[in-house]
Amino acid sequence: MSEDYLWDGSGKPDPEVQRLERLLGRLRHTRPAPEFPAPPVRLPRTRALIPRLALAAAAVLLIAVAWQVARRPEPAQEAARLDGGPDRTGQTGPPKAAWEVARLDGAPKVGQDRIAGTGRLAVGEWLETDGVSRARIAVGVIGQVQVEPNTRVRLVETRLTEHRLSLARGTIHATIWAPPRLFFVETPSAVAVDLGCAYTLQVDETGAGLVRVSSGWVGFEAEGRESFIPAGALCATRPGIGPGTPCFEDAPEPLQAALVKLDFEQGDPEARAIVLNAVLTHSRRRDALTLWHLLSRVREAGRGPVYDRLTALVPPPKGVTRDGILAGDRRMLERWWDELGLGDTKWWRLWKSPWPPRGR
Repeated sequence: MSEDYLWDGSGKPDPEVQRLERLLGRLRHTRPAPEFPAPPVRLPRTRALIPRLALAAAAVLLIAVAWQVARRPEPAQEAARLDGGPDRTGQTGPPKAAWEVARLDGAPKVGQDRIAGTGRLAVGEWLETDGVSRARIAVGVIGQVQVEPNTRVRLVETRLTEHRLSLARGTIHATIWAPPRLFFVETPSAVAVDLGCAYTLQVDETGAGLVRVSSGWVGFEAEGRESFIPAGALCATRPGIGPGTPCFEDAPEPLQAALVKLDFEQGDPEARAIVLNAVLTHSRRRDALTLWHLLSRVREAGRGPVYDRLTALVPPPKGVTRDGILAGDRRMLERWWDELGLGDTKWWRLWKSPWPPRGR
């Protein structure tokens, strides 16, 4: 397509652009613009922003309408599907939403079809890479996901309020620039939700997973068990258990090793007390993130030592008491979170309630 066509209509047109022009032509405004009298006095600078904000809001609305219109099938195609007949691709039934997939290396496949350059991943379809293949998925207009070798991922849902993938195995790198709770990735043991972030998510053949966050935040949730992972931190998850306790990647190795045992291995109370003591002994001020999560996870007998160590690292604010924390007072836990230097609970509450159910 000639670039001149986009400016003045000259040059060779692109069929897809012409199709969008026909679709958006239905929204063309043909009436003359209304005339408004000039304001008698100059507006103050704060009031002068109002027309600009209104113009920005109108632009956003126009983009949203155009996006919705562009997603609709052409009239003949839509009529054929409503009648139960095939469209021009031979597909029957309602149209399926899809994301664009670009081949990066090797021969990634959508279903049984290999992707030569770019392809489409529709809702319900699987994208799979072998040992030498990589691909990149465009997550609508809110981000992208890079799919590494030996990975199997499915598009579960895509709509304005929710975009959801399912990672059965392998590794993905997600970069999302959207408001919180729009992009989800299901794994065999937990659901990852982003907050305008970049992260790497891995799932092995047993269904065990690991998330590493490079910017922003990621939440892990399963059956009411929640972990909140900031940039520079990681969190493991296991089938039948859910997400473990997050820690920073530079946490002392003895702390990380003890945390794995505490989260995912069975043991008698005495053995667990020894493991918990290792976590507390090697914790630093920065590891308050880990200790805060443990306050609501360890058994009642272990909360006292966790409380004492966290108090030594980050003293609790006024109104947060030992008795309240040991009793599991959620409001006190949230107030103490605000002292950790990781952001207050305003966005955290937005994340927590409500989470869309897994497998929706």
